[in-house]
Amino acid sequence: MVKEDKENVAALIEKNQRLNKNIKFLNQRKDHLVGLVRELEKEIKDLRKAQGASKYSVKKKGITVMFIELGGFKNIKEGDDASALYDKLDEIYIHFDDIIHKHKLERVKIIGDDYICAGGIKEKSSTNPVDVCLAALEISAYIDELKAEHLTDNDHFWDLKIGIHSGNGIVEEDKSKKKKTSYALTGEAVNTVPRIAATCEIGEIHLSDYTYEIVKGYFSCEYTGDLPVKYRGSMALYLLKRIRKQYSEDRKRGIVPNEEFILRYHLKQFNDLEDKVIEFLIENLPEHLYYHDYTHTIDVVNQVELIGYGEGVSEEHILLLKTAALFHDTGHTIESKGHEAHGCVIAREWLTEYNYSEKQIDEICNIIMATEMPPKPETLLQRIMCDSDLDYLGRTDFVPTSNKLYKELEAMGIMNDINQWNKLQVQFLSAHSFYTDTSNRLREVNKQAQIERIQKLNTED
Repeated sequence: MVKEDKENVAALIEKNQRLNKNIKFLNQRKDHLVGLVRELEKEIKDLRKAQGASKYSVKKKGITVMFIELGGFKNIKEGDDASALYDKLDEIYIHFDDIIHKHKLERVKIIGDDYICAGGIKEKSSTNPVDVCLAALEISAYIDELKAEHLTDNDHFWDLKIGIHSGNGIVEEDKSKKKKTSYALTGEAVNTVPRIAATCEIGEIHLSDYTYEIVKGYFSCEYTGDLPVKYRGSMALYLLKRIRKQYSEDRKRGIVPNEEFILRYHLKQFNDLEDKVIEFLIENLPEHLYYHDYTHTIDVVNQVELIGYGEGVSEEHILLLKTAALFHDTGHTIESKGHEAHGCVIAREWLTEYNYSEKQIDEICNIIMATEMPPKPETLLQRIMCDSDLDYLGRTDFVPTSNKLYKELEAMGIMNDINQWNKLQVQFLSAHSFYTDTSNRLREVNKQAQIERIQKLNTED
């Protein structure tokens, strides 16, 4: 082994040790989150009871509000075409609704010429500032096109100004209407954003410094000045110009994201998806699944990343692996037999909502199906997944993890003799081989130690 290879292996081992330490921390974190979820559910139920089942309020952190001001009212009023333009305004708002729905935003309110919407009010979303900026650019381009068409006939049309701000707010959700849930928003974020819009010149989109810090890696922006803000002194404002050229499909206008943009977006979005899937598993997995619980899913997500980087796969492949790991045991919520196929059904439904492509979803499902026993992985990604799923075979926590699996099988009526179980474990370990070079370097030696350890237990018995 050359010096460079030794250094790479040493780096992998160090990273593996850090990740193993983090597993315990992450498991504790998820247990804490379970408690928080339970408390939140109780608070929501109490609020619904107090305010009526169809209407309740909740404080939301990290929402992003977009305030759209369609000005020029005085000029339109003085023109001969005011009636036609106001009819056009209804059509414009309908198109705004289509655009924000595409970017998973919710309309909050329309007041005359002002249109207010927000991201992150329906459910937690770390990407909502990016979503709002994409929608703002698309809305601006749409108004520019309409204005160009209209000004060929007369001199009056709506003037667009957009302000965007990320912060906190109180969201009131009203489900009393039969067709659609409506939202009302109060608090710092919605109170500040009209003032940001007021600083714009016609056709401009201004971001608060809070939003800018989150989205600056995706978009080209330019500092424009400061806005006095009560209790904090001033707020820096930035002009949103376009998607960065390296992330833009249409390099001239910069409103359509390319594949590299979408990959970065998905990587940022993954934590939201992970939290949602883990919560789903906590709520829906049968209680007798002591081994195939949510902590196993967290473990496999960590291991596919470790082994994936060890095998030198791309960032997109890391995303596919982590997503497959996240969903690979969700099928247990339906039935343990054939859970891989059930998990693929769940993954297809969820990942479509998270804007994964059909090609990506197909690959993710192929990776999940490769874990079906006995595993027969055909591709590198499938081999990485299979090694991650059984990574505990070569770890120091093998015995306690194995005991959890025995307890699960015992609860299912499949196994009730610990000595017989130990014999089966020795047979399985002896016949098992890791598929990737990384797992063989990191786990094979310790796996052999586990065989000797179990054999010793049987001898003592």
